Amino acid sequence: MTRFVTVGLLTACAVGGVLLALLVSPWWWFAAAPLLAAALTGVYDLVQRRHSVLRNYPVLGHLRFLMEAMRPELQQYFVERNYDGRPYDRDTRSIVYERAKGVAAEEPFGSERDMDDRGYEFLVPSMAPVDVRDEPPRVRIGGPDCAEPYDMALLNVSAMSFGSLSANAIVALNTGAARGGFAHDTGEGGLSGHHLRPGGDLIWEIGTGYFGCRTRDGGFDARQFAEKAAHPAVRCVSLKLSQGAKPGIGGVLPGGKVNAEIASVRGVPQGETVISPPYHRVFSTPRELVRFLARMRELTHGKPVGFKLCPGSRTQFLAVCKAMDAEGITPDFIVVDGAEGGTGAAPLEFADHLGMPLTDGLITVHNALVGTGLRDRIRVGASGKVATGTDIVKRLAMGADYTNAARAMMFAVGCIQAQRCHTNHCPTGVTTTDPHRARALDVVDKAARVTRYQRATVHSALQIMAAMGVRDPAELGPHHLRRREDRGRFRSYAELYDWLSPGELLAAPPEGWAADWRAADPDSFTS
Repeated sequence: MTRFVTVGLLTACAVGGVLLALLVSPWWWFAAAPLLAAALTGVYDLVQRRHSVLRNYPVLGHLRFLMEAMRPELQQYFVERNYDGRPYDRDTRSIVYERAKGVAAEEPFGSERDMDDRGYEFLVPSMAPVDVRDEPPRVRIGGPDCAEPYDMALLNVSAMSFGSLSANAIVALNTGAARGGFAHDTGEGGLSGHHLRPGGDLIWEIGTGYFGCRTRDGGFDARQFAEKAAHPAVRCVSLKLSQGAKPGIGGVLPGGKVNAEIASVRGVPQGETVISPPYHRVFSTPRELVRFLARMRELTHGKPVGFKLCPGSRTQFLAVCKAMDAEGITPDFIVVDGAEGGTGAAPLEFADHLGMPLTDGLITVHNALVGTGLRDRIRVGASGKVATGTDIVKRLAMGADYTNAARAMMFAVGCIQAQRCHTNHCPTGVTTTDPHRARALDVVDKAARVTRYQRATVHSALQIMAAMGVRDPAELGPHHLRRREDRGRFRSYAELYDWLSPGELLAAPPEGWAADWRAADPDSFTS
């Protein structure tokens, strides 16, 4: 009954205000107009059937929805501490912003983190540190069947598609990569002019939708692929099996983002939502996968070819290793994406509960390749919440050869973690196809920030390695990384995980791997 009284009083006041405005003075409209709007809102709230809160609390109930809409910003700016925000805490975002701007990224008065917490990790410093290298090392990508090897930087731009990102963001990232001498993964959305125009080195990613090399019915077009892969800017080709945020389902680009240009780049109808299939048409077994990789390398005339995945089953990856061994075919690189990765929108259940975290996935892939005697032919990249020099060093110690960053690179071009990426309403112009929003992103300024961020972060990694007494990334190992188990007790990653020796799985699989090794079938992903 109270709700009817409230709306009745508002209506009476609004009518009185209108009469006063009409009969006494127009100045009364300043009071009458908001009262009238509130009364009409209250009447609507009473008769609508969608929101129970509004039916019970007309007008006032809208405050609940207003506070809900403001909650992420209130949480980020006023509630969370510097080190406990998600998915990236304020400390991490700040260090990326500062390095991108060329500002010193030092902090006074010590760490705010609780080093007594279980799970706290640290890298082992040396009592005999060494000088920092003058030039950062590069990683040679190219196995025995590669005719055009590529020297990869320690930190590169991870996969983000044109369409998911604005044209200005893509140009800024590629321009920054060109100036800084590191690689830029195109994402699965195709090879656009925005990727090619600045001249940065590209890793062309091919997903299940085969965008940019797609037949009319959605299959793989070998002729288109060969033509585009021949472009001198394309230095490597990556076949995407799965990605961190949503392993097992294809990417989604809402129809509102599919303008004429994006439709042309991807080879899809304009204005229609683009859903990539969850699986590849061109292979269905591990053996067929490695044969297709060989075919792709042949079509590129020997450029490095690899694949990206978010691991889930150790048995299934071992099946791929068995197929490689049986066929005598290896990719030139494998990118391991962690379940915590992902710039695109994904169902919450997938983001939270499917796939291995990067630490476990990376160690699994590295060990499987070592155990099958294939590691020296394949370079391993790590992608998933890589943002700082510490992140790079940790991943190298766990078995990676190089790293890729997506969200950190988005921070460098202006992302504020508003988490509106999938709505086309990105407030900074990074993840939108709306030209009015995208023009807020100044390409010249943001490209310089990308270059500065990557250079400063790699330099930080080299400083950390020098403090550890390490001159070359190849010297890093799991013994360099420690984790607190409980008070007074740390264990190194060399103790926490089983590390295989070269060829051990082929000779005599250890007990912890034996069951998975037996179950792995090079002719089936379902084992």
